[in-house]
Amino acid sequence: MELSYNGFGESTATFAVTDGVTAEMPVKMTANGTVGACAAGDKFCGVALNTRGGYAAVQLSGYVRLPYTGTAPAIGYGNFSAAGENAIQIDAAGRELLVLDVDETGKTCGVIL
Repeated sequence: MELSYNGFGESTATFAVTDGVTAEMPVKMTANGTVGACAAGDKFCGVALNTRGGYAAVQLSGYVRLPYTGTAPAIGYGNFSAAGENAIQIDAAGRELLVLDVDETGKTCGVIL
């Protein structure tokens, strides 16, 4: 039996966006009501689900699957920051997330924001 966590605890809000934000990208707050792309080491506030006309729907909580760089995350709680290149990375100074599943071949992990 396969498990699906899609939809669990999802919370999404609309923000203005700066140039360079694309769908499925971790984003950070850059100004009042505005999100932008993260550099490596930035704490991200959520994940842009889509962008259109200078705005983005940003998932702020719930389950999301993201690419990772570097060492594969362990299942359970861990700290992460943006890695640049639309991915996340293990980072002791990052935000704490709950890792539910890891695909080391595809270099992705499912986390609860």
